[in-house]
Amino acid sequence: MYPDNWLFLTIVALVSFGVVGLLQKLSTDLVSAESAFIWFVVGFFLLEPFVYSGRATFHYAFRDIALGIGSGVLNAFGSWTILAAMKSGGKASIVVPFTAVYPMVVCLAAPFILREHITLIQGGGIFCGLGAIFLLAG
Repeated sequence: MYPDNWLFLTIVALVSFGVVGLLQKLSTDLVSAESAFIWFVVGFFLLEPFVYSGRATFHYAFRDIALGIGSGVLNAFGSWTILAAMKSGGKASIVVPFTAVYPMVVCLAAPFILREHITLIQGGGIFCGLGAIFLLAG
């Protein structure tokens, strides 16, 4: 694999999320947001055999499992609301980029919760992301 494995995986995620935005809009043009969401979940289960590490799922601390479940619930809720937004008439070219600035929530919370520092350049990126939201909403 590549020396910067995280970068390769990040690029794969970027392409995957880009394509999924198109597939979400195409699916909600044909079926309800709820039906599209069910098939979205089926897609998660189809990938599971390829990503499962083999470690027993319940041999983790309760806190670790709770964080995973919380992450899954919020991911599912966010995914369903994107589908519902598109089904309600939202354009994929607006809904997907608008919701794609979600990392700003992490960037703003990271200094307080994760004790991470934001550089001036990163702060500029956050500012640009806020500007993107206003430009997309207009």
